[in-house]
Amino acid sequence: MCGIVGAVAQRDVVPILLEGLRRLEYRGYDSSGVAVVGPEACIQRHRRVGKVGELEQALEGEPLSGGLGIAHTRWATHGQPDERNAHPHICNERVAVVHNGIIENYQALKASQLEEGFRFTSSTDTEVVAHQVERYLQQGHDLLEAARRTVGDLKGAYALGIASRDEPGRLIAARRGSPLVVGVGLGEHFIASDIQALLPVTQRVVYLENGDIADLGRETMAIYDMAGQAVERAVQTSALTAAAAERGGFRHFMLKEIYEQPSAIAETLEGRLIDGRVAEQILGPEAERLLAGVQAVEIVACGTSYHAGLTARYWIEGLAGVPCQVEVASEYRYRRHVVQPGTLFVTLSQSGETADTLAALEAAQALGYLGTLGICNVPESSLVREADLTLLTRAGPEIGVASTKAFTTQLVALMLLAALLARRNGAPEVERQLTEELLALPRTIEGLLAMDAQVAAMAEAFAERRHALFLGRGSQYPVAMEGALKLKEISYIHAEAYPAGELKHGPLALIDGEMPVVAVAPNDALLEKLRSNLEEVRARGGELFVFADADSGLEEGDTSHVLRLPHVADAVAPIAYTVPLQLLAYHVAVLKGTDVDQPRNLAKSVTVE
Repeated sequence: MCGIVGAVAQRDVVPILLEGLRRLEYRGYDSSGVAVVGPEACIQRHRRVGKVGELEQALEGEPLSGGLGIAHTRWATHGQPDERNAHPHICNERVAVVHNGIIENYQALKASQLEEGFRFTSSTDTEVVAHQVERYLQQGHDLLEAARRTVGDLKGAYALGIASRDEPGRLIAARRGSPLVVGVGLGEHFIASDIQALLPVTQRVVYLENGDIADLGRETMAIYDMAGQAVERAVQTSALTAAAAERGGFRHFMLKEIYEQPSAIAETLEGRLIDGRVAEQILGPEAERLLAGVQAVEIVACGTSYHAGLTARYWIEGLAGVPCQVEVASEYRYRRHVVQPGTLFVTLSQSGETADTLAALEAAQALGYLGTLGICNVPESSLVREADLTLLTRAGPEIGVASTKAFTTQLVALMLLAALLARRNGAPEVERQLTEELLALPRTIEGLLAMDAQVAAMAEAFAERRHALFLGRGSQYPVAMEGALKLKEISYIHAEAYPAGELKHGPLALIDGEMPVVAVAPNDALLEKLRSNLEEVRARGGELFVFADADSGLEEGDTSHVLRLPHVADAVAPIAYTVPLQLLAYHVAVLKGTDVDQPRNLAKSVTVE
């Protein structure tokens, strides 16, 4: 969740660190800070609560400069968001540390350090890392060995950047569980928790493996694995550019990313559909062998990705005829599992660094599954490296915290999986149908985006509401869940989703003129059932906002607003109906004046449990 940037160079690194922090703002944070080893070999630091702009103002008033520095944006896990808890943390004016993750044994380390006379100035778990490094420096070790011994004492997940005034040309980086990348320049090296932070200075990067420690100088780079052995990690050239993380002509990243969905879906399909068939090779070299043995599918994910998994269950069972279950990743590790023979374990994550999802994948690898498949948007991520099979969504950088194009491309990827399973299960005609509908999907979504102004007009009715109820039936129920999540994430309106048939089992008690009810109503086999549910709302004075198929026959009334959408094939309807719900949430948030791209308390990449 937190953002890390570091640099060791012959030039002043402060502008690089600040630009890196700005590019990590989308991840979510509550404070920021920067520390540099200045020309006189002393550590100077500024920290501020709030946006990176607050830190920039502090630096304008009291500039810092130096060729070695680390910077951080914090999302609080230990200690409230205030300046004393902001990173970097410093010990004895000698060691500075930035940290992403959670140190699970920090209390035991803190107790030991207090006995040794170390003084704590924060309520964070991170400060024990700075003290532990200083402890080993006092024993005569150099910075690399002090860092190596320190990480050996730590339990939990971390990405670390460590600097010392005694070695102003040396930057140490370490990772276990949390992502960290090394950037390679000309006579300079960088570290960051996300490649986005490094794109203005380099596209040449090294992705650290779990347990790696990197010893970086201006001209040198040495990497050691968990056993302390020197290892070579490939220098890769990223295809991303700095411009990919710009808003263009859009007011917010979220709106830009909503409008990018036709091209993102087309990119996800590119080269993967051949003459009405899905190429098995898209999952990797082991795909043919593993898919031949699939008898069931288990999907594990968090948040929006969980909703994608719930939607896919309807396709995998209803179209491919393969049993499927879906579980929240944060719950998966904490119960006993009975794994059915031939079960493919599928994990979904936009970033590929979601801590709960990675932990579930690690646990699953010891439980006897047929194999694991990771569906992800980041090719260099931990999820991609650790799964047996991978399917990349090709959504491109998604900066807005509220996921949009990552969700719809995950759905497309899951439909490709369902098509492969259908063919394996003796239903090639289902595969052909799905490929045809997927190929038509980008144009369909372009048509839905053309209705943006109508959705914006509908949003005006929500600006003063405090609660909302979302309804859907069948495969549209997870779409309703995703719509409710989007609204609550960025507008802070409390929103819940229910299967429409559950209204009479409790939620009807909430219905009155102040509770808007949003429904998705494609013209499918459940339309008449849904129509009855909507009448239940209308009869109790509720106000309806319905996204309906143009041929549904649903009519507007005094308390019923119907937006008629172009007809969409049943299988891909969940993907298409997601788009107007995204637009609704966006326009409501704009009307309420919230921070659309960086909603309070949330982070883009959730790398702590």
